[in-house]
Amino acid sequence: FYRRHRLLCDLVDKIAVSCDGLPEPDNLIEADILALVQAACAARQKLLGEAEKEKREIIDYYTMWVHQIKTPIAAAKLILADEETAESRELRTQLFRIEQYVEMVLVYLRMGSDSTDYVLRECALIEVVRQAVRKYAPLFIRNKTALDLRPLDTRVLTDEKWLSFVIEQLLSNAIKYTRGGEIHIALRQPDTLLITDTGIGIAPEDLPRIFEKGFTGYNGRSDKKSTGIGLYLCRRIAENLGCEISATSAVGIGTTVSLRFVSEACKNVRYE
Repeated sequence: FYRRHRLLCDLVDKIAVSCDGLPEPDNLIEADILALVQAACAARQKLLGEAEKEKREIIDYYTMWVHQIKTPIAAAKLILADEETAESRELRTQLFRIEQYVEMVLVYLRMGSDSTDYVLRECALIEVVRQAVRKYAPLFIRNKTALDLRPLDTRVLTDEKWLSFVIEQLLSNAIKYTRGGEIHIALRQPDTLLITDTGIGIAPEDLPRIFEKGFTGYNGRSDKKSTGIGLYLCRRIAENLGCEISATSAVGIGTTVSLRFVSEACKNVRYE
């Protein structure tokens, strides 16, 4: 009896995957119980299969939608390219925001996919940051936000594409809440990127939760446009890239986001 009891206890963790390995029944009651367990396992596997199929279909649909929506966005940008009026500049800004939201959808889908692929290679940090700054230059100008980009003389082991998304999101947030102020980008030796703004800051009670999925905080609720997804994606990507992301802030003074590169912490990645 004790041996059978130990065997069943050892199978508790495995039963979620399969009911293989259960001992043969010694009597009719045990046979009935075994049949019930097998039926429950079969029903569970069927439900898991249906849920996985539905998840794949949703990911495939939204991935297709993202790529399709890029066509009319590109067409609208071409139409506005030769116009230089206040209205056209505002429309280009709104199109830029739409592009960023579409890109966020694609990143969100990839984060939930089993095929997410990180390719790590050594790259110059300054080049990744400059690329993001150039992309957001129109918003810097529109919001009258000054930029102080310090020398970033270091090379980091990372996936350039995914790191670019993180830096772009951090810049987007900094610009959004720093109208007419300044944004400073600097390196704290030897391995920490600092993005500091002189914006409205984050309430102390909100600061510990800003990287949680769906959390918008006081600023997001006041703005009524925040989704609470951007910083959550930054945290997820940073973890997979082997980075530590954190923030400090003071209301009315500004916010500093730190991105520390810790390459040995990388996981779920392949090297180029």
